[in-house]
Amino acid sequence: MTADPRIAEITARIVERSKPTREAYLDRVSQAISKGVHRSVLSCGNLAHGFAVCSPAEKDALSGDSVPNLGIITAYNDMLSAHQPFETFPETIRTAAREAGGVAQVAGGVPAMCDGVTQGQPGMELSLFSRDLIAMSAAVGLSHNMFDAAVYLGVCDKIVPGLAMAALTFGHLPTIFIPAGPMTTGQGNDEKSQIRQLYAEGKVGRKELLESESKSYHGPGTCTFYGTANSNQMLMEMMGLHMPGSSFINPNTPLRDALTKEAVKRAFAITVNGNEFTPVGQMIDERSIVNGVVGLHATGGSTNHTMHLIAMARAGGIQLTWQDISDLSDIVPLLARVYPNGLADVNHFHAAGGMGYLIRQLLNAGYLHDDVRTVFGEGMEAYAIDVKLGENGTVKRETIGNGPSADPKVLTTHDKPFQPNGGLKILTGNIGKAVIKISAVKPERRVIEAPAVVFHDQQELQDAFKAGELNRDFIAVVRFQGPKSNGMPELHRLTPPLGVLQDRGYKVALVTDGRMSGASGKVPAAIHVTPEAKDGGPIAKIRDGDMLRLDAETGTLEALVPAAEFDARDVASADLSGNEFGMGRELFAPFRHHVGTADQGASVVFG
Repeated sequence: MTADPRIAEITARIVERSKPTREAYLDRVSQAISKGVHRSVLSCGNLAHGFAVCSPAEKDALSGDSVPNLGIITAYNDMLSAHQPFETFPETIRTAAREAGGVAQVAGGVPAMCDGVTQGQPGMELSLFSRDLIAMSAAVGLSHNMFDAAVYLGVCDKIVPGLAMAALTFGHLPTIFIPAGPMTTGQGNDEKSQIRQLYAEGKVGRKELLESESKSYHGPGTCTFYGTANSNQMLMEMMGLHMPGSSFINPNTPLRDALTKEAVKRAFAITVNGNEFTPVGQMIDERSIVNGVVGLHATGGSTNHTMHLIAMARAGGIQLTWQDISDLSDIVPLLARVYPNGLADVNHFHAAGGMGYLIRQLLNAGYLHDDVRTVFGEGMEAYAIDVKLGENGTVKRETIGNGPSADPKVLTTHDKPFQPNGGLKILTGNIGKAVIKISAVKPERRVIEAPAVVFHDQQELQDAFKAGELNRDFIAVVRFQGPKSNGMPELHRLTPPLGVLQDRGYKVALVTDGRMSGASGKVPAAIHVTPEAKDGGPIAKIRDGDMLRLDAETGTLEALVPAAEFDARDVASADLSGNEFGMGRELFAPFRHHVGTADQGASVVFG
């Protein structure tokens, strides 16, 4: 199948823009491949350390180069419900490796913080920076150079993008990402949101709120709303880094285990010792990145990926921009309705047809590049499938046809989309550049013109709401929340009060140089404003009472102030000393100092 000419044109310009960096990257990958993994030429001391804890048979196998060794990078911990199932994966992988005639070793662990635990807390200021730290940590594990391929165990928020950055940095190694799946459906996400708003209004207490939250987040697996974690899983499958159909199978089920074992055997098949050598740095190219962006728009995915995808692409020498993402959004329709873009959760999405049905529809419309390499072989057609448990614990795949999904209210056809464009848009104007997620915002709320109310801290807005000072039309400007200021924390504590005010009939919106991520919902929010206030961006010139206009239809974000007056204003400053210490924040001062801008990926290593 051929790609839509508009998709092909955007891909071609990314290829052209990326030529210098991509060619240099591929040259480095080729050089690393030519050196190979030659354990037999390691010093005896090196090798003895590398397999000291292995069995005699494994030591004998690893003494030469003929038996492949699989490196496991794991993000297991008990803090993330989505990562807790990974506790048992290494032993499953080792067993599958032995059965396949190879060896598997845990190469290293990486930090993985739960944004749900740290939401609104000081620890959230480490969250975005943890992505680059995860990439560095994975590099430490793989630097032992004992491995012929790598598998990555990660699911959530910054973890998967960080692991992807590491994988592409070690682009000479074949790579497969192995997910753990979503938790089973608990309390509906819409009911959870309603309880949060009632708590914000003081109509229910902490006991009722905790009971509600515990019903929503109740067991192992990813949170079931369509935030960054589940957007990550969509991306890995859309980019061909997952085994087909593996993204949204619940943890601790026979099918989940079968997919993990299958991934191990496939990892060996794509090593230099196998028949289908597929180094990830050559496999992931500009078409793969575009396929990921297309999937993001078609599902109304996380705004975090307007930064993560840029950083991931740069790790592979590919120069993706916000303009590319915005232009693709204008082309790709929204085909999925998953909370906060609808009432369904990811389990309902999977039951309706899931990734296989989505990929079938995108291929039918020409929105995807089918002619890509994946860990499964050639072409995205192999991913337009339904996956089931076969005989003897094997994986069985069936091709998905062209009819309606099992639930057209959750997953629709490309010719009957929920909206004609994607879930993300880029805004530009005299305030700077920003990102907005519109898939959950009603059309009548996508254009807001109202006076600014300026805050330098999210708690200030909370206090003003509780004091009854915000019962009016306004656009909240929450600044000094960018990566240089305080690590760019997510600001989801703002959602309940702003949602309450919107429900009361007021026209409200948010403008911030901070983040809102995949849970961005019904309130229009211009986020990731660049340049940020700490960099002297125009957002730092806005004053209380300035008329602002957020227009998600035309893609503009303006302070309606005469240009000469606005340009002549001094930029505001803020006391950020309270964000520099405590909960480890002092250790991340170099990150705040060296981090790049949001539109360049907000990275300290690929700025």
